[in-house]
Amino acid sequence: MADAQKSREWNAAEYHRLSAPQFQWGQRVLGELHLGGDECVLDAGCGTGKLTRLLLQSLPHGRVIGLDLSRNMVQLAHDYLAEFADRVQFVAADLAALPFRECFNGIFSTASFHWVLDHDALFRNLFSSLKAGGWLHAQCGGGPNLVRLRERVSALAHSSEFSQWLGHFREPWFFSDAEGAASRLQGAGFEVIETGLEPASFAVPTSREFQDYLRTFVLHRHLEFLPEKELRESFVRKLADASAHDDPPWTLDYWRLNLRARKPA
Repeated sequence: MADAQKSREWNAAEYHRLSAPQFQWGQRVLGELHLGGDECVLDAGCGTGKLTRLLLQSLPHGRVIGLDLSRNMVQLAHDYLAEFADRVQFVAADLAALPFRECFNGIFSTASFHWVLDHDALFRNLFSSLKAGGWLHAQCGGGPNLVRLRERVSALAHSSEFSQWLGHFREPWFFSDAEGAASRLQGAGFEVIETGLEPASFAVPTSREFQDYLRTFVLHRHLEFLPEKELRESFVRKLADASAHDDPPWTLDYWRLNLRARKPA
């Protein structure tokens, strides 16, 4: 039980400090919303609440439920958005087992859905949570997301130094292609479906920043399996050393999957 609980958690303070690319992607997605200002919206995977704040500002007469699997994230978001306490609530819950039925006019989400391995269950839960005519507007990792880094991670995990702990480790993500996502959304009952992939590479200027980013955003699940700090530091450092030779160096080859759909009225 303790291991299962640990696997849900993030370093929320570091996430809040380092989440500039996620925030920038999310701002763009938010800018595409056409809100009346009085809707009730689910922020599905709210993190530490940076984008939830902008969403609340776009809903002066509406409400937001911020949901995240991590209790650390939910607590930080709750504190960060205390000034909006009358219009926002936070819930720690699994996106594949949502505790809502026909509650929301819309669902907004960025950088979260790829952490759910069962997208059929995910989309069924999102569909059930929406009111008739409700919309889904989301973005997550997809397609060849981080493929260069993932190949290096896999090779390193199977090396003699780390295979004892990571040799059988299953990737904690699911990066759908656009066609598969559209099919699953349709299977869940959605209509007016739009899906598409776009590149969104992100580079940092130093090896230290790259390592901080890997620890916080990409490899925290992997690192939980390494029993000693020295092993964890070695794993991240070797990946940063390999990335130093890329052009440009210390680049994460992100791809974003955009998802748009509606529940029938």
